[in-house]
Amino acid sequence: MTEFLLRRFVCGYEDVKDPEVRERYGTLSGIVGIVLNLLISLSKFGAGLLTGAVSVTADAFNNLSDAASSLVTLLGFRLAGQKADDDHPYGHGRMEYLAGLAVSAAILLVGLELARGAVDKILHPEEVLFSWTSAAILCVSILVKLWMYLFNRDLSRRISSAAMAATAADSLSDCVATLAVLAGLLVAHFAHVVIDGWVGILVAAFVLRAGWEAARDTIDPLLGQAPDPELVKNIQDTVLSHPEILGVHDMMVHDYGPGHVMATLHAEVSLDANMADTHDVIDDVEREIMAKYRVLTTIHMDPIATNDERVNARKAQMLALAQDIDPEITLHDFRMTEGSTHTNLIFDLMVPRSCPLSDEEVRKEMFRRARELDPTFYTVIQIDHPFVN
Repeated sequence: MTEFLLRRFVCGYEDVKDPEVRERYGTLSGIVGIVLNLLISLSKFGAGLLTGAVSVTADAFNNLSDAASSLVTLLGFRLAGQKADDDHPYGHGRMEYLAGLAVSAAILLVGLELARGAVDKILHPEEVLFSWTSAAILCVSILVKLWMYLFNRDLSRRISSAAMAATAADSLSDCVATLAVLAGLLVAHFAHVVIDGWVGILVAAFVLRAGWEAARDTIDPLLGQAPDPELVKNIQDTVLSHPEILGVHDMMVHDYGPGHVMATLHAEVSLDANMADTHDVIDDVEREIMAKYRVLTTIHMDPIATNDERVNARKAQMLALAQDIDPEITLHDFRMTEGSTHTNLIFDLMVPRSCPLSDEEVRKEMFRRARELDPTFYTVIQIDHPFVN
């Protein structure tokens, strides 16, 4: 069914990195969610009137809020698909994250309201009337919500969308919540035990949990989470596949929303190479990364000495000393300046954030160890911290 809908309504659905295609995915998800949630909500309102069960009515309100959330998702994808302008030169891609956050907030508000109504029902219980029609409506609702969960999960995986993942999680929680409501009606009918209010509490708990998880998944990219390790590796492998480039460091990936990703990195090249030819290689690499991963990349060239055995030996010594402090430390941009009384060793250390020493402590420890190795060594160290894993 998902494949049929995509072929019918999403032109070019296989090119999931295209922002326009992502917008069409969001439009499809939003329209399907609005229509189905409205139908389910109206049906459950009818079932709630027949039975007088607060849990059924609460579940109907939950589905009504889901319809509103689908509308927010639809608008979010539409806004995210807008072109960059003078006020937003990096595009509007983060509107997708904001839409997911708005959906999460709506889910949390509904959960709190459902909990309030359920507590009132526990304190002031009322008889619940059983209806096979109502039970059938709830069963159909469970099946529809299960399909919506699978549908949105599939879409979210295809385009890596936090907003759609939030919608899928909400649909799954609705399945469990409605199943609990149905169980409450059956217990009241066959066992003559009224647990309507307690089932309402259970429904509210599922809704609140779904809202919290959805909020967490959308807040992380807004705050600036670490980039996808697979994307980082792919970019590094692409850069290093060119023999003119000897090493990569200081990579940063900036996420301005799906389809709006930028990266910067330093590429080590031979000091003896022709700089004009090397510059052409760098340009080719930047275009290749854009074509493969839709990531706008800026690469800074770092010329390094490759044929000076003494410089290479000193560099290896400094790296060994650094990795005695922390095995995950790496070294780059190494230069050596020899004078009549001392030798300056100038380099950058990439220190993991897990290192127990402060930046200044690392500098002092490296200086001490280098002087023990040779009293004429004088280290000038720039400490960096990784922005990618």
